[in-house]
Amino acid sequence: MTTMANKDTSKTITKKNLINGISQEKGIHPNDVRSVIQAFLDKMTDCLSEGDRLEFRDFGVFEVVHRKQKIGRNPKNASVPIVIPARKAVKFTPGKKMKKQIEGA
Repeated sequence: MTTMANKDTSKTITKKNLINGISQEKGIHPNDVRSVIQAFLDKMTDCLSEGDRLEFRDFGVFEVVHRKQKIGRNPKNASVPIVIPARKAVKFTPGKKMKKQIEGA
């Protein structure tokens, strides 16, 4: 399957969709699920902003990486080079179980 075929059949799942799905599956009030998910996301953001690496077995690893400064091109005017400044970015590397499940899908 090509990437375009996957894009046409995929859908966007929002935090609200996840909260409602987990709430229904586990029989927990949506406000309780929302509170836990938001606390989890906030804690992840705090850890990453401090430079910590987050590793979730079978799921994957989140880590902050440093992107070097580079020269790019403005798509509207390809002849004009622009400097893309150095920056920090979050990198996600999927775990074995996730890779296997996605590749099998």
